[in-house]
Amino acid sequence: MALFLVKRLAGMVATLVATSLAVFGSLYLAPGDPATFLMKGRPVTPETLAAIRAQYHLDDSFAVQYAKWIGNVLTGDFGRSVQFRQDVGGLVASRLPTTLWLVAYAALLILVVGLAVGALAALRRGAADRIVLIGTGMANATPAFVAAIGLISLFSVKLHWFPAFGNGSGFGGRISHLTLPAIALALTFAGLLARVTRSAMLEELAREHVEVARSRGVPGAAVVRRHVLRNSLGPISTVTGTIVAGLLVSTSIVETAFGLSGVGQLLVSSVTVKDFPVVQAVSLLVVFAFVAANLLVDLLQPLIDPRVKGAAR
Repeated sequence: MALFLVKRLAGMVATLVATSLAVFGSLYLAPGDPATFLMKGRPVTPETLAAIRAQYHLDDSFAVQYAKWIGNVLTGDFGRSVQFRQDVGGLVASRLPTTLWLVAYAALLILVVGLAVGALAALRRGAADRIVLIGTGMANATPAFVAAIGLISLFSVKLHWFPAFGNGSGFGGRISHLTLPAIALALTFAGLLARVTRSAMLEELAREHVEVARSRGVPGAAVVRRHVLRNSLGPISTVTGTIVAGLLVSTSIVETAFGLSGVGQLLVSSVTVKDFPVVQAVSLLVVFAFVAANLLVDLLQPLIDPRVKGAAR
């Protein structure tokens, strides 16, 4: 287990290092002079341009600039936002709670709906299974921005059940404002989890030990709980970790559509005005969350399914 953990941590560090190089290098891959981007195209005197280049060390080599930047990042200094004129770390931290609320709300919906619908399809073959397959297929094919437009049109404009824009204040207000964004964000992922749950449970239902348990008179609910659902948790947990990590990537579209002041909306606005320090910080944050979620799933897999631990040996 210790060797397994060391390998996973080494892979995580290698991924973060490669990503940091790509994120930092994006400033130089974009056409034009980085100093021009930092000034947002405004005309400046040669003296001002020289001061900007000195402030951001643009005359140093790529290796020297990367070393200085990654050293600052490791101490929590992500630079200063060109757009908002404040430290990037504080700016991201002020937007992070809204995104975490949205991701947690959407993840809860995905787990509850995905597991329930997937289990229903596996246990109730026939009309229910076909309806679930059609519904999850439609959910998987619906982009988040399309779901957002439909939800706003129906539940905000026509029915006036939920607000369409803003973060809300207090627990009740925040839940009310985040309900529609969470549904729009969770729709596709819930359909995916439902299909994975259905496939995993159907595979377990066909195993011999399940038939033996049924032939011995074990109640159906106990068979499903002890032998089917428990043994299906391996693939379900794997895709769940990927989904939770992928939610952070998808928040940008939903937060922009619903006017939420979260990290995703900050990323979109920063890309638009070429605010590279903010883009770099948010990109690193998303990659770190993705890698950390997958690492957590890898560590939990042997506890969920002991067969994984045996195979690793």
